[in-house]
Amino acid sequence: MDTDQIIPARFLKATTREGFGQNLFRDWRYDNQDRPIAGFVLNNPAYKGKILVAGKNFGCGSSREHAAWAIHDYGFRVVASSFFADIFKNNALNNGLLPVVVTEAFLQTILAGIKANPAAPIEVDLANQTITFNGQSEAFEINPYKKSCLLNGHDDIDYLLAMKADIEQFERQQP
Repeated sequence: MDTDQIIPARFLKATTREGFGQNLFRDWRYDNQDRPIAGFVLNNPAYKGKILVAGKNFGCGSSREHAAWAIHDYGFRVVASSFFADIFKNNALNNGLLPVVVTEAFLQTILAGIKANPAAPIEVDLANQTITFNGQSEAFEINPYKKSCLLNGHDDIDYLLAMKADIEQFERQQP
């Protein structure tokens, strides 16, 4: 799924991160008269939560950071897929959205399980780097720095500010 489907280019006029969620998957969620398309999964209240389960090659296409903004603004905090485009993955991590890479087999298990029971829980444990569904778990990889930022609610600047005392102590020890 490319970033133009996640957030169409015509909605990229804002300069802040807010408000993009209402246009997430806009062309799939709404018809030409802005009426919800009944068959689209996000228009079905049975499919709700903070974890978006997506197909392979999620976030390909342009490098627009707005795709991560839209997903986060909509309310998702995790996207699970068997493969992410590198730029999307980095944009997600930089904006408080956790991209979890699972095997294709595990992704298909999750998708089939959700189809059978939309309320089936998915648990993502960032600290232990696991995702669990229907009693099955897989480990996932994450950059240790980005993991620390997500666990502590930090962006890059917050991370440095959290180390301010250590940085000042280091500077005092320098000639």
